[in-house]
Amino acid sequence: MRRLFFSFPRGAPGAALLLLRVVFGARLLVAAIVALTSTSGLGAALDPAFSAVLGLLLLAGLWTPIVGGLVAIHALWHGFAYPAGESQSLSLSLGTIGAALALLGPGAWSIDARLFGWKRIDIPGKTPPDPPPF
Repeated sequence: MRRLFFSFPRGAPGAALLLLRVVFGARLLVAAIVALTSTSGLGAALDPAFSAVLGLLLLAGLWTPIVGGLVAIHALWHGFAYPAGESQSLSLSLGTIGAALALLGPGAWSIDARLFGWKRIDIPGKTPPDPPPF
């Protein structure tokens, strides 16, 4: 995972990624719950259940590049499978946000950052070297 990103940004960029993940994940989760309550049968429930799992993973910030790519593919599939005017533009928007999350990464406030981010190991008795004079 570390090979995919040079850093997990903190500060304003990290907060923006957190906001994007939380709002987008919550939107996917709520839409999936609404669809699950209105459908009957196992076959009709698979698509909303898949969306709910993707929304939960985005909320947690776990496997964000993979989940963002899956959201983009799922949204494009939805846009072409159900070509209705507004539904198609919504699918394009959701796919774009998913692709952006896949490319930008999860940010510092995510499970990905805790699992795959840079680690600092302090060795007792050793003093760190002075930083270079920049």
